[in-house]
Amino acid sequence: MMRAFVLLLAAAIGIQPALADGLTPKAKRELAQKNGGVYDDPEYDPATTQRMFRVSTGPSTLPPGQVAARIKDIAQLQSARDNQLVGYGLVIGLAGTGDSLRNSPFTEQSIRAMLENLGIATEGGSARAKNVAAVIVTANMPPFVQSGARIDIDVSSMGDATSLAGGTLVMTPLKAADGEIYAVGQGSVIVGGFTAKGQAEELTQGVPTAGRVPNGAIVERAVPAEFDDQGVLTLQLRNPDFSTAIRIADAVNDYTSQRFGMRVAAERDARTVQIKRPSNVSTARFYAEIENLVVESDAPARVVIDERTGTIVIGNNVRISRVAISHGTLTVRITEAPRVVQPEPFSRGETAVEPSTAIDASRPNARVAVLDGPDLETLVSGLNRLGVKPDGIIAILQGIKSAGALQADLVLQ
Repeated sequence: MMRAFVLLLAAAIGIQPALADGLTPKAKRELAQKNGGVYDDPEYDPATTQRMFRVSTGPSTLPPGQVAARIKDIAQLQSARDNQLVGYGLVIGLAGTGDSLRNSPFTEQSIRAMLENLGIATEGGSARAKNVAAVIVTANMPPFVQSGARIDIDVSSMGDATSLAGGTLVMTPLKAADGEIYAVGQGSVIVGGFTAKGQAEELTQGVPTAGRVPNGAIVERAVPAEFDDQGVLTLQLRNPDFSTAIRIADAVNDYTSQRFGMRVAAERDARTVQIKRPSNVSTARFYAEIENLVVESDAPARVVIDERTGTIVIGNNVRISRVAISHGTLTVRITEAPRVVQPEPFSRGETAVEPSTAIDASRPNARVAVLDGPDLETLVSGLNRLGVKPDGIIAILQGIKSAGALQADLVLQ
């Protein structure tokens, strides 16, 4: 039994390089051609690909859209996306505004580890410096960036530091989701906020505990990409909409029919459009030609409300059916007027306080108005005629939506 287990383990170890060789599809094709064979991709199914990629035979008959925009402004390539990086580091050189090492023990541990890596022994000593702060460093690695390029990084305090102004970020490795280091950040931190403190008053503007290092990270490893070998380009709409997706496919097909003599674009859903690249042009040149095509984009009617700030954004296609609205601010006034009651002379009574409360409720400016919004200008004018503040308009729009008279999507933030 043990012998069979050992043989099975040896066989598994022997085939491991073939199962997890880490080769990209391009490298596997080149290796297969070098060995005189043909690489058979197990993930490729011609029937499934043909079923998912169906090109329309002619243009659609959709009504005109709202705004004319280029394809590059309303969609992006699926393969051309950013990669997020994160790292932990130290900001030094602060003017007494760093972490208090008693409340942030991880800062002291990081200082000791950094000094030991630099060959400085710190055993038996205790640090009480206030010019160091532990920070989290984040960055977005753009697509197609190569080794040696520089990217911006953001720095945010982790401990109880009061400001990062004047500090310098020490060399910090930045890792991606796979745990590998792709960039190293270092440089002077630029902070937009400030803090001024006196004995009796403190003034803070902006956020002094977060900053930015422009071009502060150097890319050490490029993300593997095979953009030029892609036979099918996938476009993802920033604002999903079926009409916009169909118009993009129609615009690309009209262009490629004249330029290459074939229709190559097909819409998959409200967010995705797939485009087959012609064989006689590179992927970069082909996408450069189609990304500047002008398309009439569309979007559903939507009202966005932020109750915290009182911000209201109403889309151009928002419509309101004819409704009657009564809105008035209810004011409740409670007045406390306690009275002191004295006892009669020689009655052995005690002085007491008698409570007296007056409650008054009023609803000023309460009136009924008829609101009808066939277009955005009429809707805004009708809301302004009511003479209510933003919080009142928010309540009115929520009531209109509940009544079924708001012909739009109401988004609450």
